[in-house]
Amino acid sequence: MMRSLQQVARRAALSFVIVTIVALPRAFAEKVERNFAGSIQLDYMAIPTESVGRDLALDAATAEVSLKVTQDFGDRLSASVKLCVACHGVETGMAFFDLRVADELSFRVGRFTPQFGSFPIRHDPANHRTSDKPLPYDMGRMLRLTEWNMGILPSPWSDNGVEISGAHFFSQSIQLDYAAYAVGGPRASADATDFDYKQSRSGEAYYVDNNSRPSVGAHLALNLLRGTTTVTAGASGMAGTYDPQNKLSFQIAGAHLIVQMSRIFLRAEYLARRTEMALGSDPAARFKYGPGKNGRFDPYFLKQGFYAELEVPLTDRVDAVVRWDGLRRQGNVVRTSELRSDSALLRYTAGASIKVRGATRIKLSAELYDFSDFDDEVALHLALAGAL
Repeated sequence: MMRSLQQVARRAALSFVIVTIVALPRAFAEKVERNFAGSIQLDYMAIPTESVGRDLALDAATAEVSLKVTQDFGDRLSASVKLCVACHGVETGMAFFDLRVADELSFRVGRFTPQFGSFPIRHDPANHRTSDKPLPYDMGRMLRLTEWNMGILPSPWSDNGVEISGAHFFSQSIQLDYAAYAVGGPRASADATDFDYKQSRSGEAYYVDNNSRPSVGAHLALNLLRGTTTVTAGASGMAGTYDPQNKLSFQIAGAHLIVQMSRIFLRAEYLARRTEMALGSDPAARFKYGPGKNGRFDPYFLKQGFYAELEVPLTDRVDAVVRWDGLRRQGNVVRTSELRSDSALLRYTAGASIKVRGATRIKLSAELYDFSDFDDEVALHLALAGAL
């Protein structure tokens, strides 16, 4: 099945080349426009339940910056480049071409964030009201990030590949969005037991596929609009291999629901990832738990995550946010891991976003972490964020 999906990906790339050859002359004949956008956030996180917070997380002050330039070559073709600055330093978040054939058919080629779920669309700090991301999409700000290896699919997930997408309007109130893509996919070293996110986001490891096989995925969302109320429901999936030998497989599935009533937002998402681990030559020495009833070691673990978030305006300048999110990991772990065969984390967040001027906001939030394997912890955030 994976081979057939990879063949589809190759055909999609060939289709993009053919359509580009046909559409480029018209695209370049039209007016060229350049647009600049960006966001910036400085967040300070304190962990009052610990004397040295760095033992649990990347606490204290961190900066997130995104700078994006888009050049439109008429109505059909555009190019975008985006640089990101965060804990990992300066990275290329985007560098792609968009070719729009019609509302129902667009091609994106280059380095981009493939469509998965809802939150990655608004991952820039100026686009969400909390200082950090929901746990399923966490990329380094959660407590115990090393023990949990962050979330399910850290956002933004930037990768090289090709994506086909489009939207069909059944009426003024019903819209169907879709996307299908082939990208390099997650990476890890040989004999891995989980993803190594540094290999995906670090230029030192080269922005290339590590196993010569693309990972494929798809996204589908239905949007319903009535007056000032919008309801969006969607599902996403991704699958492939992540090790250099192309042997260790993974599958990710997700679903999301968003309800917007004027300035009130209710958001919910669920993600699950099934990941194959390398057992090695001596699994009894490598893993904490022994074989199952059949006498064999289970090479898979399941990691699930969710969040539910309510955003309500209190005044014209102040928005309140409450969020409940969590993670659960089921399966064997290496002997050095502090997790168990079934570990869970729940987090409760309450916060406020205060408009200072224009698109500049102050973010305040308090978080309670409820760990199944560790003591409970509290994290406090104070951030200044804005759009450029």
